[in-house]
Amino acid sequence: MGIPAALIRLLLAAALLASLGAAAANRFNGVDIGHTRSYAQDFRLTDHDGRPRTLADFRGKAVVLFFGYLQCPNYCPLTLQRMAETMRLLGADAARVQVLFVTLDPQRDVPAALREYVTAFDPTFLGLYDTPAATPALALGFRIYYRKLPGATATSYHIDHAVFSYAYDPDGRLRLLLRDTLNAAEIAADLRQLLRQP
Repeated sequence: MGIPAALIRLLLAAALLASLGAAAANRFNGVDIGHTRSYAQDFRLTDHDGRPRTLADFRGKAVVLFFGYLQCPNYCPLTLQRMAETMRLLGADAARVQVLFVTLDPQRDVPAALREYVTAFDPTFLGLYDTPAATPALALGFRIYYRKLPGATATSYHIDHAVFSYAYDPDGRLRLLLRDTLNAAEIAADLRQLLRQP
């Protein structure tokens, strides 16, 4: 004796609802770029305390990485402020998140200035840098556009640069591109998803 058609329809509907629920649970506010390998997957940089750093140093934490410079008039301080608010919204989960600010201006952004700047927003934030000669290749690997715009003097230039961040999961996999239009609550929701995923 076969399974009644009504029961089959009910089982198929339940399976469809379950799959839709799983898909919805994995929906991010940021752009999911975990399927591509066209972005740099790791880095070798120095932190604002002079320690060499790679992504492996933060294994077990979700990592938010973004590029900017200390004299940036808008995007960089707004992003740091938004990430500080994100950390507050995460509560206890904030202990499993690391925010990294990579300077595109290592000539002016010396380690002591990096430390003072990023930790003013949150004491756990880290400033990272490379040599001036290596910074263009670093930016290219992460698909970060930047360009120096001349100022009134040789040292008063500005930098036009990309305005998004990257998020890595606790296993060190690059997963999300976080647009600058996302608010702290949306970023916190994405980071919670990354922290929950196996």
